[in-house]
Amino acid sequence: MSFYIFALSGFLGGILGGMGMGGGTALIPLLTIFCGVGQGAAQGVNLLAFLPMSLAALSVHAKSGLLEREGILPLSLAALLSSGGFSLLAAHLPSALLSSLFGGFLIFLSVFRLRAAVFSREKSKHR
Repeated sequence: MSFYIFALSGFLGGILGGMGMGGGTALIPLLTIFCGVGQGAAQGVNLLAFLPMSLAALSVHAKSGLLEREGILPLSLAALLSSGGFSLLAAHLPSALLSSLFGGFLIFLSVFRLRAAVFSREKSKHR
C-alpha cells in the first residue's frame, strides 16, 4: 500500500512542479502527513525529486517559449548560494522547528495569494 501512497504523492508533487509552482509545496506535506516521513527527510527527498521534475518542466516550458532569460544568471547564482547555505543550516535544526517554519511559510503564501486574488477581483469590478 505504501508504494501507491508514495506514487500518488509523487504524482501530485509533479503536477505542481510541472506548472512551475514548486512540487515541494505538495510533496513535503504529503510525505510527512500521509507517509510518516520526518520533516528533514521529506525536505531531502523533495530536493532529490526536484531534479528530474525541474528538468522535465524546464524542457517543456523552453519548447513552448515560456522562459524569460533576462536576469537568469544572478537569480540562479543567488539561489544556488542561499540554498547551499540554508541546507547546511537546516541539517542542524530540529525536525519540529523545520515543520513549524515550513508550515508558517505555507500559511504566509496562502494569505498572500488570497489577498492578491481578492484585490485582483476588486480591481476588475471597478473597470
